[in-house]
Amino acid sequence: MAERIEDLIDSQKRLQRDISHELRSPLARLNVALELARQRSGEEARASLDRIERETDRMNEMIGQLLSLNLLETGTRQAPQQEVDLSGLVRDIVSDADFEARSRNRTVQLHQSDDIFIKGSVDLLRRIGENVVRNAVNYTDEGTSVEVDLARDEASGLVTIRVRDHGPGVPDEELQKIFEPFYRTAVARDRKSGGTGIGLAIVERAARRHGGSVTARNATDGGLIVEIVLSG
Repeated sequence: MAERIEDLIDSQKRLQRDISHELRSPLARLNVALELARQRSGEEARASLDRIERETDRMNEMIGQLLSLNLLETGTRQAPQQEVDLSGLVRDIVSDADFEARSRNRTVQLHQSDDIFIKGSVDLLRRIGENVVRNAVNYTDEGTSVEVDLARDEASGLVTIRVRDHGPGVPDEELQKIFEPFYRTAVARDRKSGGTGIGLAIVERAARRHGGSVTARNATDGGLIVEIVLSG
């Protein structure tokens, strides 16, 4: 029974990977066709073509996230042991996210940033930071800030990335479920910014690859706090 369950899980992951790869080719052809349609169509078709472009971009992003998730779950992507300037990486992520958030009447602020270097994968650590911060930007209310803190506990050596938004939060019974692939709360499903439901799943698995974990809790005065703890 255990072997059969393991085989079924492996088959599911292979199917997920294969489908993701196969979707890339028709999407690439669709983008070519879209550009040809732009050249041959008039002004009245621009809105529809822009919508097609947004949706294909979203599908490409989802496929990329699916492939990343598959690699993390199957263990084929190992976190290389290289020295990473985590503080510099977090500052760059905050700066980029703030630039994007300001166009939506929101901001991203780095409240605390210890000078931290850890061993790990630059790519996976960047994905951790970007996915959590961008998720917070999607849900924080207009006119508010996403607050980011980076600190090391000297006693344990553990590093914590803390991201807090000022949005509606998540029902307590669903807090851990938001790190499951494709899981989205009712709030997320009802909002245009609901996303794909993959980003936080990647965060959880990437954190585990760095000897860490991720948790979420609701702030007492509103909003969601996500904490990623990494082995220093």
